[in-house]
Amino acid sequence: MEELSIKVNIADRFYPLTIGEHEEETVRKAAKLINDKLKHLQQHFAVKDKQDMLSMISLEIATELLTMKEKASGEDSSVYKELLKMKELLNDVKI
Repeated sequence: MEELSIKVNIADRFYPLTIGEHEEETVRKAAKLINDKLKHLQQHFAVKDKQDMLSMISLEIATELLTMKEKASGEDSSVYKELLKMKELLNDVKI
């Protein structure tokens, strides 16, 4: 796996990163997402402190991530239950 040195701009600051080559697109999309959310907050709210806005964005993204993880975990559980039912049905079938 190739490592890549890049710089991403978040809230008018550049951050040097060393990442796997396969991660570049995702990292750049994440930085764009943060900057887009920051721009939205600046346009719609009277918050001037970027630190406050970045904290709000972090909370929003972390909440979305946790919600998605909980949903995925629940889906995994329901899929597992369905597979167990199918296994029981197959065990009941006698050939």
